Amino acid sequence: MNTQMLKLCTIVLVCGLASSVHSESNKNSKAELVSKAESAAPDAISKKATIMFRGEVLREGSNGWVCLPETLPDDNAPMCNDAVWMKMMQAMGEQGAFQTDKIGLSYMLQGDGGVSNSNPYHANHSQAKDFIKEGPHLMLIVPASQLAGVSDDHTTGAPYVMWKNTPYAHIMIPLEDRQ
Repeated sequence: MNTQMLKLCTIVLVCGLASSVHSESNKNSKAELVSKAESAAPDAISKKATIMFRGEVLREGSNGWVCLPETLPDDNAPMCNDAVWMKMMQAMGEQGAFQTDKIGLSYMLQGDGGVSNSNPYHANHSQAKDFIKEGPHLMLIVPASQLAGVSDDHTTGAPYVMWKNTPYAHIMIPLEDRQ
């Protein structure tokens, strides 16, 4: 993994996502963290991905993907991201601008911990009027112009735009019915 990608991954995990060093997740072994991170995507991606946990590289990868055993501290929501997605996460962590002319992909095959569908910085996501906790899904970053015509209605079960009208807008693609 090149130095720039390592710095990018470290910034993503540290900026705005810091948590107590005594959290439950820190009690997990390296093998458990790697296994959890790998569960976010198909083996063809996750078995060759770099695995990171809170800024520490647990395993170097060879395919350009980065898998994390959690999205936010202790949320039990592993994800695997390509380079475009990691750049978006860095921008989001810094509350900075982001735009792309490329497609970015992220897998969350174990689902997520739940967030506001409109505000990535909501003070208490679970209390947001548009709170959504999605099951297994893919996330797709596209150039902003390609989001035109895609609904942000997360209640239908169809793909939808999350964080519309922000630099971090992306398409959520549910893979299963919600329970």
